[in-house]
Amino acid sequence: MSDFTIGRANAAVAVRSPSDLYRAVWRWHFYAGLLVLPFLVTLAITGALYLFRDEIDGLVHADLKRVEITENGAKATPSAMVAAALAAYPGTAVKFTDPASSDTSAEITVNTPASGKLAVYVNPYDGKVLGSLPDRGTIMWTIRTLHSLKYFGSFARSLIEIAAGWSILLVATGIYLWWPRRQTGGVLSIRGTPKRRVFWRDTHAVSGIFVGFFIVFLAVTGMPWSGVWGGKVNEWANGSNFGYPAGVRTAVPMSDEHLDHIAKTSWSLEQARVPQSSSGDGAAAIGLDGAVAVFDRLGLHRGYAVNIPATADGVYTGSVYPDDLAQQRVVHLDQYSGKPLIDMSYADYGPLGKALEWGINVHLGQQFGLANQLVLLAACIAIVLLAVSAGIMWWKRRPKGSLGVPPMPVDRRVFRGLIALLAIGGILFPLVGVSLAVMLALDWTYPRFRQAIRFAPPAADV
Repeated sequence: MSDFTIGRANAAVAVRSPSDLYRAVWRWHFYAGLLVLPFLVTLAITGALYLFRDEIDGLVHADLKRVEITENGAKATPSAMVAAALAAYPGTAVKFTDPASSDTSAEITVNTPASGKLAVYVNPYDGKVLGSLPDRGTIMWTIRTLHSLKYFGSFARSLIEIAAGWSILLVATGIYLWWPRRQTGGVLSIRGTPKRRVFWRDTHAVSGIFVGFFIVFLAVTGMPWSGVWGGKVNEWANGSNFGYPAGVRTAVPMSDEHLDHIAKTSWSLEQARVPQSSSGDGAAAIGLDGAVAVFDRLGLHRGYAVNIPATADGVYTGSVYPDDLAQQRVVHLDQYSGKPLIDMSYADYGPLGKALEWGINVHLGQQFGLANQLVLLAACIAIVLLAVSAGIMWWKRRPKGSLGVPPMPVDRRVFRGLIALLAIGGILFPLVGVSLAVMLALDWTYPRFRQAIRFAPPAADV
């Protein structure tokens, strides 16, 4: 073989390798988008609404949640409000929620024989019942369960974990495809008009590079709620001390009940076990009014919830999770002495708990107030635009009668990087690793299957 021929062959390989890598990245970017974009659109829309949960709930349920402030400001006692709620909806009171502000109602959770748990709203000034909803039956609780896919069972929640991992892959491959390669547009500017495919390609690329950080951040901070990864990490983070932050658990009798089973709590305290009250030695219980007085004296943030003990050794649990992480707090009181048995706050969490709770708080649009809400709202809108532009771009590009999957790389060695990705994904996020392995197997076998069918000899006539 002449030197000229060898030189041409080497040049062809040099040209082919970048092309093959681009094809592989483009192909898997397509797959990631195909799997993830429907989830991202749903999560973006429901997430954008949930950012303004207090404002929307206050507007939609104003007849139940809003009250007129009286001139003297005198309020009914918590026990009187509970009595009024039980008179209107007979059953057992399980929780009292303090009004979060001067113009909001108190909420009493009542377990009724006929209707199950109800959230009963009471005017704190005159003690009159304003009405009820099913427990967690507000419009925003509905949006939240849609956002987390809880409506569709544990399997659907596992899909959230897979979608989060694929979202990270989508962003990583998208950055590679966006990276400038001598083009003059489509990096920070948009060319053409909506009638042309290049307009939607540039819109997709430019919006994607700006929103990519938020997609990764929301995917990572949403992982704690996932069914497999979130549950296992929670067990690992809390397993050494029953979920309580280091140094907080005291030498008090502990029940087998976990905090997450009796009260809405932070992710870090889901596995926390609940202490038990003393026998009381014939002493009378302090009652709800006494417990609320203790919580007020301890300085719990307004809007805290009080879980009412249902057994003789149960405790009054006061918990609050306001926008300010520093004000998060859970306090368990002995129902007879009123003594705080355990008092936990954000400052008591370990490093992992603090980092995850901070990420969750930002994810919910709480940590930085209105600015946090508006920035994430813009990110959600950009995610929808990203998905719409991807769909239009694909529709304009795809061959008629075909799905339009980007071509397979000529040099299959470029898939070695994907195999390394499988190993990393499988270690960090097991469900993501499994889904990547399945997709890689299908991607390798389907073309061979189609080729075998295409060249199979026709059946012989009998």
